Amino acid sequence: MLKQRLLVIIFLVPIGIGIVALGGILFSLLITAILAVASWEYVQLARKGGYQPSLWLVVGGTIVISLTRTFFQFDHADLIISVIVLTAMFVHLLAYEKGVDTAGTDFAVTLGGILYIGWIGSYLISLRGLPNGLWWFMLVMPAAWLADSGAYLFGSRFGKHQFSPRISPRKTWEGYFGGILFGTVCTILFAALWQIRMPSLTLLQGLFIGLLMGIVTPLGDLAESVFKRQVGEKDSSNLIPGHGGFFDRIDSWIWAGVIGYYLVSYLWI
Repeated sequence: MLKQRLLVIIFLVPIGIGIVALGGILFSLLITAILAVASWEYVQLARKGGYQPSLWLVVGGTIVISLTRTFFQFDHADLIISVIVLTAMFVHLLAYEKGVDTAGTDFAVTLGGILYIGWIGSYLISLRGLPNGLWWFMLVMPAAWLADSGAYLFGSRFGKHQFSPRISPRKTWEGYFGGILFGTVCTILFAALWQIRMPSLTLLQGLFIGLLMGIVTPLGDLAESVFKRQVGEKDSSNLIPGHGGFFDRIDSWIWAGVIGYYLVSYLWI
């Protein structure tokens, strides 16, 4: 398992960093593809729980929102969301007429996937699209990843007190605070490194981003775990050897992207 995880990381990380550095349409298409697969996994989890969300609407809506964000940012977003909501209701009205007794709940599950994975997930594109977006992206996202890694390291070594006994019994308060510390310190170091290409970046900004990501993004991990625990699954799929599914990998990304976008937009741009 560990060998598989390391091989996947060694193979995928350089490719991912290269595409992030290039930005533009290639980056947006990569994020769109990741979100689309994650939304497909979301539907499969829901169906294992006895619900029947619309697969084509969840995946298609996610792709439409992501591509709209790519080309128009937030222009026309109100129209797109309104059309998606009404279309979802129409689809599930027809489903009820055809005998699907859970159609009302399925409507909510369909919209939940589109909004959570599609709308919130697309902030990864918006973050990269900001002025100096490459460096903001390469500060915000590693802050979330490093906090997660630090939580694992500290938790496995010192963890004794459960952080979320029902959702994720293996997570501990020691790991949580260790992740905040580790992520914050490393993000300050990243900020110092990125100053070479972005002189306006400060260590205080690195401190603030690292601290906030460490505190908040573990909730993304727990949020995705709720879906899996409810249906009795360990992973969202087995598409990534040793890592589970795409939804498993982007659980904290979803929170980091939207929080990082508004943090940077409102405070520093």
